Amino acid sequence: MSLARSLIDVRPLRTSPVFRRLLIGRTVSVLGGFMTMVTVMYQVWDMTGSTAWTGAVGLAQALPLVAFGLFAGSWVDRADRRRIYLTATVGQAVCSLLLAVQGFTGHVPVVAVLALVAVQSAFGALGAPAAGVFVPRLLPKDQVAAGLALNQVTGQSMMLLGPALAGVLLGRLGIGACYLLDALSFCVAFYGAFGLPALRPRGEPSRSGVHGVLDGLRFLAGHRVVRGALITDLAATVLSFPVSLFPLVNAERFGDDPSTLGLFLSALAVGGVAATALSGSLTRLARPGTVMLCASATWGAALVGFGLSRDPWTGLALLAVAGAADATAVVSRSTIVQTRTPDALLGRVTAAEQIVGQAGPSIGNARGGLLAGWTSGATSLVTGGLLCVLAVAAVATTTPELRGTAAPEPQPEPEPGSGPEPADAATGTVEGVTGA
Repeated sequence: MSLARSLIDVRPLRTSPVFRRLLIGRTVSVLGGFMTMVTVMYQVWDMTGSTAWTGAVGLAQALPLVAFGLFAGSWVDRADRRRIYLTATVGQAVCSLLLAVQGFTGHVPVVAVLALVAVQSAFGALGAPAAGVFVPRLLPKDQVAAGLALNQVTGQSMMLLGPALAGVLLGRLGIGACYLLDALSFCVAFYGAFGLPALRPRGEPSRSGVHGVLDGLRFLAGHRVVRGALITDLAATVLSFPVSLFPLVNAERFGDDPSTLGLFLSALAVGGVAATALSGSLTRLARPGTVMLCASATWGAALVGFGLSRDPWTGLALLAVAGAADATAVVSRSTIVQTRTPDALLGRVTAAEQIVGQAGPSIGNARGGLLAGWTSGATSLVTGGLLCVLAVAAVATTTPELRGTAAPEPQPEPEPGSGPEPADAATGTVEGVTGA
């Protein structure tokens, strides 16, 4: 296998100028988002000196996504996704601008800062399902995985750069300037999406309100491949997400050295960037389900090794392996979701995927912390990793369609008004996926 084929597949950048511009805008916006995440934490801590208030920042970001995500997805599936995304981007930019104003003036209560964060997150809950249809609508089906990998590698690169850049700019320019830069980053994202064509749903539009949400949930319950992909991700994060355990494991195994603790998260991100940069051969494979299952099991096994390791460098290497496995699983799962879901349902399914991605790590952190309190950090890591491997094996055994080895699954008859039928289970063909 040649090195060129192993490197990330950049065909989408060559074949689709619209995707290229969209990716640039998204990358700049993600950079601004990570800067704001650090800036909000810094400001709230500076205002209160309370870990309870800094913890509330995470709730302000997560609750709107969980509360409104599925309803936002239902709306996205009955309207022009481009227009919704642009509206959400403007809303997020306005919130960042208001954060910048209060950052320069410095005369607002902490509750007002959290309220702005929550409103911005609500706009994000609206924009994410709309953006979820862009890649399969702009790229040929055989380039969808490559487009998702490009999104992943740029996002993880910004996760490395954004917090560090925020730390530098906070000291030199102050809180207000960091928020203002985030507002400007949304302007770049707006420009990147402005040239998109109208992207109305292909097929029967979603019904309004709760009915549309229930239609999306019925699709997830009936489509074994998509359901299995989301269950695999949820199991991996709920059972073995390790971040809350890092301080305790660092104290138990590595002498409570702050420099070691700081490298734990960086190792995960570095592994993710490296794996995505070398994802070319994997994204060209025709079986993303098999890749996802293997990557998710590797994630759990690497965390078991990290929990047993007593050498810092071995531990960091295992975390890098875990980060690489996680990034590979994310790209493969998104490929499954976006190629196996009919366009008219993609907003709702993408919203469900976003909720799983948000809720899973939060629950996993809580699970790991509680178990570590009863036992130890290493025990929590090892048992969580083993449970992850067992859960992935169970999904692989009970959902052979996810491995791409089974015959086509029976297609359920659609209920009246319930939207289009699921995609063909054997080929993943979705009408209009390859349309530009």
